[in-house]
Amino acid sequence: MRSMHFYPQSWPLRSAFVIARGSRTQADVVVVEIEQQGVCGIGECTPYPRYGESEGSVMAQLAAMVSAIEGGVTRAQLQQLMPAGAARNALDSALWDLECRQQGESLWQRSGISAPQHITMAQTVSIATPEAMAFAALELYHQGATLLKIKLDDHLISERLVAIRGAVPKATLIVDANESWQAEGLAARCQLLADLQVAMLEQPLAAHEDQALENFIHPLPICADESCHTRDDLPTLAGRYEMVNIKLDKTGGLTEALALAAQARQQGLAIMLGCMLCTSRAISAALPLVPGARFVDLDGPTWLAQDVELGLDFACGAIRLESE
Repeated sequence: MRSMHFYPQSWPLRSAFVIARGSRTQADVVVVEIEQQGVCGIGECTPYPRYGESEGSVMAQLAAMVSAIEGGVTRAQLQQLMPAGAARNALDSALWDLECRQQGESLWQRSGISAPQHITMAQTVSIATPEAMAFAALELYHQGATLLKIKLDDHLISERLVAIRGAVPKATLIVDANESWQAEGLAARCQLLADLQVAMLEQPLAAHEDQALENFIHPLPICADESCHTRDDLPTLAGRYEMVNIKLDKTGGLTEALALAAQARQQGLAIMLGCMLCTSRAISAALPLVPGARFVDLDGPTWLAQDVELGLDFACGAIRLESE
């Protein structure tokens, strides 16, 4: 017999997290616990307003699934019973965790994927003045982060990037515009990024306007984030993107994320692994995707003033695994 419990949590950030669509000072997550014969699996999701989600909507979705989960629904069945999104991710993650604990296996063992010895990840520089962003980038680089994800909106693009590149000439830079740019002028901006040796541009155009990327010649890879949630979105990416950002809160959990990653690679797309603002619980659930990813962007918990107890061991620009 299973029992299911779920509840919201808020985790204050150590500083404001600013992107093109707004500023955040706390991470609002929803936690799911599924217990069976004294063994408890736990999952976490971050409801995201951009995708029409809120704490209330996710809690309502979870409430509607209690009887099915307590009745023994499997992960495979879950994929058919719920749409992709944060609520399904919390349940999928909890079921993975429950299976691992019941079998005495790690998530690596359960998923059949070998754990890397070391995870190099991006550290995010959020939007501020050019000087403040350059200072933040330099501080992160001096602390050990060699891969920096630069958040941008539609203003001061060249000023911010030139300042950052001047501060960290040897760092690998990737840029995330969070749908804030327009098709007009995109070619010039892509050339600017290429001239500054930016390694990748993420979601420059709004998802419903990215048809402008078809047959668009560009000098650096472009990654789909908001334009790709699950395998169903892959056909529309052809000819527009070279990479896809996979996040469990978009795919509805690791089960679909693994299938999406495999099919995306078959389609010739590189993989970026991303996250929302979250705790180590959410990052732990995504780790089996790390070995196949070109870029790993799992720094969500590093923005928290305090993480969960027994969380992952984060260093600046890296995750230290127990196997190290």
